[in-house]
Amino acid sequence: MSIEIHNGNSIELDYQNDFFTMIYFDPPFNSNRSYKMSVDSDVGFDDKWEDDDYEEFIDKNITKLHKLLKKEGTLFFHISSSCMFIPEKVLRKHFKFVEPIFWKKCRSKNNVKNKLGSVVDIIFKCNKIAKPKFNLVYQEKDEKYLKNSFNNVDERGKYSLGHIVTEKTKSGYKYEITINNKTFNPESGWRIKKEEVERLISEDRIHIPSKPNGNLYKKIYISENPGKPCTDLWDDIHSIGQGSEERRYPTEKPIKLLERLILISTDEGDTVLDPMCGSGTTGEACRKLNRKCVLNDANLDAINVVKKRLAIGC
Repeated sequence: MSIEIHNGNSIELDYQNDFFTMIYFDPPFNSNRSYKMSVDSDVGFDDKWEDDDYEEFIDKNITKLHKLLKKEGTLFFHISSSCMFIPEKVLRKHFKFVEPIFWKKCRSKNNVKNKLGSVVDIIFKCNKIAKPKFNLVYQEKDEKYLKNSFNNVDERGKYSLGHIVTEKTKSGYKYEITINNKTFNPESGWRIKKEEVERLISEDRIHIPSKPNGNLYKKIYISENPGKPCTDLWDDIHSIGQGSEERRYPTEKPIKLLERLILISTDEGDTVLDPMCGSGTTGEACRKLNRKCVLNDANLDAINVVKKRLAIGC
């Protein structure tokens, strides 16, 4: 799958409008810091701005990227939670639909004494239309969840319990169900209609309680459960600093993060743009997932890192 690499200003990218299905934009954060690989390395960049200059910089880039994005496409804008105000203001000026994804990038910090520890980045999901291209992605089942949830077993295998009785603070469907000569008529009602419960009974997918006053549950088998549908809180992907990946660039993001964004918003063969690509993680993720990719960075040091990483000749 093809990967194109450019060294230059992102707002000068020469592609036709409505070209990219996904754009991942991870610009400087306006963090008032300098980022280097090490104290004696020149690889990195300064991230020090006046707010007005930063807003103009973001606005120019989003104006350009909005034109390059397909109608059904998605732009993901990555920013620190502490620096999100200016970008969000600009994004809502250009896009009708802007939703934040909250990425818990690391565990709590024990070296912070004078402020709250920063553990969350924001990835704004930006779309031109209400129903863009979207693929349902599942978050992996963690070991604690597997150990504590699937404690029941029948001839089909291990299963957990799914609620079909409405919680006590609400009111659901009202009807009686008789199974094994026992009648169930919960005071708060049922979450699903009677015919659905009867179907589950006929398929032996109802868990009958051993206690006299217990509720009925539906059986959720571990073999049929791909995981939990992805929410807007991602706490299962660690940053480079707390994972096992090699760091090639100061602000590099984990490949699992880019893979998830790509899987959500594109299909095989679609084209992805990363206009400030850093170490080229987006390119590696696209190559693994069979997507086309265009990478750009104004920093020649970053481009050299990308070419080495992706084994593309200079």
